[in-house]
Amino acid sequence: MTEALRKLGERALALVEEAGGIALLALKVIGALVPPRLLRVGAAGLRLVAPSREVRNPPRVPPLSGRELLRNLDKMGVSSLPIVALTAFFTGGIMVIQSGIFVKRFGAQGLLGWGSGYAVFREVGPILIGLMFSGRVGSNNAAELGTMTVTEQIDGLRALAIEPVRYLIVPRVLAMVISMFCLLIVGDLVAVGGGMLFGKLLLGVEFSSFYYSLRDNLRPWDFLVGVIKASVFGLAISLTSCHFGTAVKGGAVGVGRAVNDAVVAAALAILISDYLLTLVLR
Repeated sequence: MTEALRKLGERALALVEEAGGIALLALKVIGALVPPRLLRVGAAGLRLVAPSREVRNPPRVPPLSGRELLRNLDKMGVSSLPIVALTAFFTGGIMVIQSGIFVKRFGAQGLLGWGSGYAVFREVGPILIGLMFSGRVGSNNAAELGTMTVTEQIDGLRALAIEPVRYLIVPRVLAMVISMFCLLIVGDLVAVGGGMLFGKLLLGVEFSSFYYSLRDNLRPWDFLVGVIKASVFGLAISLTSCHFGTAVKGGAVGVGRAVNDAVVAAALAILISDYLLTLVLR
């Protein structure tokens, strides 16, 4: 019993430590995005100050690397488009198949578009695309940062007076949030197209009937809920992958462990944040 309690306590402390590390990374990212005139350099690093006459000569903080941001947008967003579109297409088809059971039973062809679209826009689309994005982009990001950590490339940046958070992490966080936002919009459109096609092929529901069912029964808010969730999921994936990537210890074995932990943590963050957002945005 004592040994079991000790192991449970160790795991709880490790979980709290990782959560604290992710929260600190989030604060560093926010600090890097704050305008330089609101920053002050002190013994503890950069901190926020209220605008006043005292801040006449703000510290010269190098701008974010636009080239790094564009590179990550291409690698994380554009390269993920084919797999996300394929996932969304069959997601729309799956929702039609599930809804088709009730359509056949009650003869409610006019509700097929609403039933499948509501599920895709609010829940299934953001979650599936988020998990796909985490498995493809989050794991790759954690592996890349982990390799840079164990080969001391990040320490080399610090030796060159380049802040790793501002140069490496902030562009990746922004790229993941923007990519998830855009990928969900594209995914929703593809899912609707897939739903229309499978509805016609499997249930004989005309495209016009599907479209008007979708248009007349869904509100713009139903679409915006999914977009908000996708943006939050992108932030969660970026923070977890960057944290575990930069906290690697133990060489190549540590990199593999960090990738695994990043994917698991991102999946948990997606599900927990989805539950909380569903309560708030219902």
